[in-house]
Amino acid sequence: MAVQISPSILSADFARLADEVAAVPNADWLHVDVMDNHFVPNLTLGLPVVEALLKAATLPIDCHLMITDPDRWAPAYAEAGAGSVTIHAEASSAPVRTLREIRSLGSRAGLALNPATAVEPYDDLIGEIDMLLLMTVEPGFGGQKFLDMVLPKIRRARGLIERHGGEVWLQVDGGVSADTIERCAEAGADVFVAGSAVYGADDREAAVASLRSLAEGAV
Repeated sequence: MAVQISPSILSADFARLADEVAAVPNADWLHVDVMDNHFVPNLTLGLPVVEALLKAATLPIDCHLMITDPDRWAPAYAEAGAGSVTIHAEASSAPVRTLREIRSLGSRAGLALNPATAVEPYDDLIGEIDMLLLMTVEPGFGGQKFLDMVLPKIRRARGLIERHGGEVWLQVDGGVSADTIERCAEAGADVFVAGSAVYGADDREAAVASLRSLAEGAV
């Protein structure tokens, strides 16, 4: 597994987003949390800001849609040029159609599961996705404490992916830090979203490098 680090701008300074994006040139992705204050109890940013970021960023954009009715809105993020668009299983009424549409528009398609959502019922969708995202906190806010209860699910998810034999990435999002990233990597995750662990550091580039080293050492 190749380790990938995806800093989350949810923890960045929204007044200086272009500068904050430029502060992590050694990352693999830029993670953008889109929240609508309906699916999750927070309101962040939407398509116009993502379109602006796409013009300013040299890294590919990883859009995580924590919104109601992602079947309606997700294709627009792919059309805008996001490298990856992830929808929540709990919010989608037609996930196969939506995931296929995201792919048809040239983006990687991701499926996200909340901490209490079992991964096994989505076994049949593994072939429809490029990335499975397991939330390691309850979605909605940055800076939360990592939920160790998700570690067994990460292991089970890795097993499902390996049985399918595909190239599906396994991403974790929430509370990922120097204290938790090794456990996630050992359990089978290979893409790590880190918000405050990166943007709360004085040297963001060094924080990315440190997280990558810890994850690679645990694989």
